Amino acid sequence: MRIGPYNLDVPLIVAPMAGVTDRPFRELCLAHGAGMAVSEMMSSNPALWRTNKSQKRMVHIDESGLRSVQIAGAEPELMAEAARFCVENGAQVIDINMGCPVKKVNKKLAGSALLTRPDLIEQILKATVNAVDVPVTLKTRTGWDPDNKNCVEIARMAEDCGIQALALHGRTRACMYKGEAEYDSIKAAKAAVSIPVIANGDIDSPEKARYVLDYTGADALMIGRPAQGRPWIFREIHHYLTTGEYLPAPSLEEVRTILLGHVQELHHFYGELKGLRIARKHVGWYLKEHDQIGDFRRTFNAIEDAQQQIDALQGYFDNVA
Repeated sequence: MRIGPYNLDVPLIVAPMAGVTDRPFRELCLAHGAGMAVSEMMSSNPALWRTNKSQKRMVHIDESGLRSVQIAGAEPELMAEAARFCVENGAQVIDINMGCPVKKVNKKLAGSALLTRPDLIEQILKATVNAVDVPVTLKTRTGWDPDNKNCVEIARMAEDCGIQALALHGRTRACMYKGEAEYDSIKAAKAAVSIPVIANGDIDSPEKARYVLDYTGADALMIGRPAQGRPWIFREIHHYLTTGEYLPAPSLEEVRTILLGHVQELHHFYGELKGLRIARKHVGWYLKEHDQIGDFRRTFNAIEDAQQQIDALQGYFDNVA
């Protein structure tokens, strides 16, 4: 699969997730088989670009892989300006967010709220594409609600405006993340355009990945929530797609190594105080299968010292082993 001049050897992409796909998580997923990772959503409001939060969300020149930054907003001029700013700071691909269903984003007419305004979508796409000399991609949903699905129309518009690839989540905004993703809309969008289409939604196993690719005809898959606490899902899926065989699940010792490395990197990237707080949700995801009662997670979430977090995790794995 190609995005503009860039060739994606592995058609598996880490979905942008606010508060999740920071640099440590992106690097981890790339190391475990993802072909590309898209950054967290960055606001098109220039007043926010120099904040510490935005600086952490941006990609940097020394990052691994193809550097893709997602921007969100509802004003064409500001979206164009944000795209230029990101490219100046190392982005090789700009992704437009038209899929976020969260109220605080939608009330500003950004994210999936734009699906109610195709006229504004066209202005944003054209302004952003014309503002930069790198590929611009689009991530969206099937429509605002089940009675108003317009993803095929948006896909055609995106292609006409110069968008280089389209990622489509198989839910409407009204569906949020509930129920099951549907793939008929993705199949219809793929049939309607010649640009690459990336299928997204509930791709949580090698078998599901194979099914979605075959059913929709999509060029690649985007994986979000199933990778939380399971970054090795990318290597598992890639191995199955290329060989038809299953990789064995990671050993407990490998999970220990990956988790400890991730937590230490969060401490380093954010600083110990913020890093240990962000680490809590990741540890919860990693240990969901092992610590089903949740006793350890409750104890872990009360820890306020970075080294004590590491010690507690070491002790947990020693006990489980």
